[in-house]
Amino acid sequence: QVQLVESGGGLAHTGGSLRLSCSASGSFSSIPVMGWYRQAPGKQRELVATITSGGTTNYLDSVKGRFTISRDSTKNTVYLQMNSLKPDDTALYYCNVEAVTYYRGSYWGQGTQVTVSS
Repeated sequence: QVQLVESGGGLAHTGGSLRLSCSASGSFSSIPVMGWYRQAPGKQRELVATITSGGTTNYLDSVKGRFTISRDSTKNTVYLQMNSLKPDDTALYYCNVEAVTYYRGSYWGQGTQVTVSS
């Protein structure tokens, strides 16, 4: 199994910054993809950013140029640096990893709240 522990959410003002972290632990041989999703009240969960083990990144259009995803594979940790925050970024942010145990599965963190005040 794979366990994910998230941290770093909180309250920020418009234009401010926050950094999210997510560490994976458990019995896995590799983590091909790590990423962040978010879900605002009344809206569907959406992909924010992903990063592969090779360093290829993918971003939601609305966060390009403001958010940066990175990973430390030695620590099985993924980060999301969020700058120039906007009220529309307010959501519950979830860490997601695709990890290989006996098979390649998708695992979710418990979520961390990000609130941006105007």
